[in-house]
Amino acid sequence: QVQLVESGGGLVQAGGSLRLSCVASEHTLSTFRMGWFRQAPGKEREFVARTTWSGGGTYYADFVKGRFAISRDNAKNTVYLQMNSLKPEDTAVYYCAAGPVTMAASEFTSWGQGTQVTVSS
Repeated sequence: QVQLVESGGGLVQAGGSLRLSCVASEHTLSTFRMGWFRQAPGKEREFVARTTWSGGGTYYADFVKGRFAISRDNAKNTVYLQMNSLKPEDTAVYYCAAGPVTMAASEFTSWGQGTQVTVSS
């Protein structure tokens, strides 16, 4: 089981930026695909972005393209989600996730505890 710890959430005004961080267990290097999901109150969890440790296979949900960017620092076992031009509808708990590269790209087996992002209008 991969251990994931998110940080970086908070309250920001519309149009502002936040950067979320996710520190993963050391043994995830090259063997896991990393992703970000979010869940707003009363809604189902939805996919935001994913990438592999090599940087390939990066993919975004349509509603964040051009605004969010996923990146990783292999030396720090950390994945980031840079969020720009935030909108009130981006308000949600954001979760980091890891999935074995041997599984389908949509399969994630480990989850962090989540970090709250609130965007005020």
